[in-house]
Amino acid sequence: MGTTGSRGGRRKRSWPEALKREIVAATLAPGSSVSIIARQYDVNANQVFIWRKRFREEPHPLAAPPSSQLIPVTITAEKDAAVPSPVTVSEKIEIDVSGKYRVHIGGGFDNGALRRVLDVLEQR
Repeated sequence: MGTTGSRGGRRKRSWPEALKREIVAATLAPGSSVSIIARQYDVNANQVFIWRKRFREEPHPLAAPPSSQLIPVTITAEKDAAVPSPVTVSEKIEIDVSGKYRVHIGGGFDNGALRRVLDVLEQR
């Protein structure tokens, strides 16, 4: 599946150093899988293992990405903050039936009665 050169053989794929480090860092995250990460980046898993070994042997090995942490948060109300007034919503339904009928329904309607009205209008 590799890229072929003019002689019909496989040509080595070039990976930028930063991308190699990104891929290796992703494999070092807790719960990650080298094979899954390799597939996501379209690279052979064996190549990723080689990069991991190389970066481990460097004087400044690649560290695992920091894990998520919970931090304490305090929410306080500002003094003199404007408190929005509650929004009132009027319960109103408007139904257009085939362009022939328009039904306006206010709040507190009976579901059963509405269904019967719609059934009658639908039969016309």
